[in-house]
Amino acid sequence: MTSEAKTKMRNKWQMPDTYVIIFFIVMLAALLTYIVPTGRFEIFYDVVGKNGQEIVRVADNQKEMIQIDGDNYTIDATGDKTYVFKGEEEVGAIKKSKAKSFEYVEGDVYKFKVIQVYGNYITEGNKTRIKLFEKGGGLGFLNYIYEGFCSGDKWGSAVGVMAFILVVGGAFGIVLKTGAIETGIMHIIAKTKGYEIAIIPILFFLFSLGGAVFGMGEETIPFVMILAPVMVALGYDSIVAVMVSYIATQIGFATSWMNPFSVAIAQGVAGIQVGSGNMFRIVMWIVFTVLGTAYTMVYATKIKKNPQSSLAYETDDFFRKDLDKDKGQQAHFGIGHGLVVITLALGMAWIIWGVNVHEYYLPEIATVFFTIGLVSGIIGILFKLNNMSVNDIASSFRKGAEDLVGAAMVVGMAKGIILVLGGTGAGNETVLNTILSGMANALNGISPTIAACVMYIFQSVVNFFVVSGSGQAALTMPLMAPLAQLIGVSKQVAVLAFQLGDGFTNCVVPTAATLMGVLAIARLEWVKWLKFQIKMQLMLFIGSIGFIVTAVLIGYN
Repeated sequence: MTSEAKTKMRNKWQMPDTYVIIFFIVMLAALLTYIVPTGRFEIFYDVVGKNGQEIVRVADNQKEMIQIDGDNYTIDATGDKTYVFKGEEEVGAIKKSKAKSFEYVEGDVYKFKVIQVYGNYITEGNKTRIKLFEKGGGLGFLNYIYEGFCSGDKWGSAVGVMAFILVVGGAFGIVLKTGAIETGIMHIIAKTKGYEIAIIPILFFLFSLGGAVFGMGEETIPFVMILAPVMVALGYDSIVAVMVSYIATQIGFATSWMNPFSVAIAQGVAGIQVGSGNMFRIVMWIVFTVLGTAYTMVYATKIKKNPQSSLAYETDDFFRKDLDKDKGQQAHFGIGHGLVVITLALGMAWIIWGVNVHEYYLPEIATVFFTIGLVSGIIGILFKLNNMSVNDIASSFRKGAEDLVGAAMVVGMAKGIILVLGGTGAGNETVLNTILSGMANALNGISPTIAACVMYIFQSVVNFFVVSGSGQAALTMPLMAPLAQLIGVSKQVAVLAFQLGDGFTNCVVPTAATLMGVLAIARLEWVKWLKFQIKMQLMLFIGSIGFIVTAVLIGYN
């Protein structure tokens, strides 16, 4: 069979685009509303005293007045927390789930109108027709995108998360335009000449940190263009180049404590404080980064001794032939580049401080990122980095935002699925609540530890179809966060299962566009990459299960 024929066979079937997948999920969700009965939960909260005794049980969305030792207290459970007032003074805020009861709702409470174009059905006399443009609108099949985009507020999904993604993307577009990160890497390589093996832990750490701090992923593509020939020249191979760049970012992405495109969005959608539980994640990041670095160094040492043993030896001949024209070139890392790197580091410290001390959330974090981008752009102009001008700040911000428009739109579309199922309110009469109850019953009797591991496996499978971290968070967390509570697992563990399942599978699934792009640049076939990567994936899987089990056992919250 000729190579042209083989190419045609490979191109006969392509993985559907994420938008296509979501569209058909919306169709399925709409049909489910005719099959699955609606239901709702009634949730109770305990208000406890200083010594831990139960004072009163309050139903969600209710207020009660009680008297304790002659003093009048008001228990308000209508908001996100259960607030305790003595007179007009707030004396406590407790939200501790005590019991959840589920009940089916009789009648046609919620049925999604599949044929509805826009607006609500209205009745005139004996005839029922569709009112196409009723003021205020209503959820219809062909407007799930618009309704999803407009849902929420600046504090969360979907409109707040979408705005957050675009601002952060634009800010990093400016940072990348300065060339400081790329030049810094070349500077490190030049300084470690004669100690080539030292390059691996340094690069792996930096790229892993980039994945953990700002969700670095697509940005590795230009770095692979630089690192692949460099690694071959140093006696390694292009696989090492992919490992220290793309794979390192995905390890950081999967174990991050502050990634704005993954864990931050997942925590926001799950309804828990962004940045909470960060010490556990920092330890996890260190462990996996060390494991990934060690694995790469062992492999690199083996290739250094016997280059022909590399799966990429033949394809690396492309880089070997192309090395002569780049000989003698060294990166010049100037004061301006250093100031951009310092700005980025200070900005990250600012975010960590703000999240932990002042409870920064999406609006504040987005503002810090914008500040980082703006200051980096000014430095770029003053030091003529990449000959930057004022207009370049604007164009690079626009370009950075453009690169993430697709990811932002996925968040809104995924929210449309939840709206089709009736929303996420536990006390509302929705199909989603019935699905949650069914999943909880299916896991009934299974220990929370095993249930959490099942959630991790589920997220890994979902990532094959929805590779976008922000998109998967928006799609799955509205379901998994409340499910976690139903089966005795904290929302924090649900977020942990999401980020591990999402991030680590990005290292191998062929639906990951960035991975396939990186492999194409490195001249690596996916089948060869899979043959190499499978052992590392097993290591990552075992490590993930270990951390999830530990999180459940210690009551990670």
